[in-house]
Amino acid sequence: MKNPVIAKMLKYYRKSNNLSVDDVAAYLDECGISVANKTIYGWESGQTQPDADILLYLCKFYRITDVLGTFGYSKKKINETSTYSLKERDLVDAYRKNKALQPAIDKLLDLKS
Repeated sequence: MKNPVIAKMLKYYRKSNNLSVDDVAAYLDECGISVANKTIYGWESGQTQPDADILLYLCKFYRITDVLGTFGYSKKKINETSTYSLKERDLVDAYRKNKALQPAIDKLLDLKS
């Protein structure tokens, strides 16, 4: 049985991370998985679905950490506004790694501890 949420979220994450279908195909090719752009469009339209291994590679590329929640397999409601782009995740990661700069960033953004 196909899960329509998979198609919706794959397309959402690709677009929110400013990735083209060519980018996705190139990444999968680097992982040893050769797929045509048409196949990726098929996944995003719900005509077909990637197998589990490919879906996990896509989750890694899109930085999807809550796989079950993202694709509707947990009781948690899917809320696209709570997802973050690759750039936003990189910013959070950089903030966490640079403890010495955190007070300056907090002050710049007018964040209270």
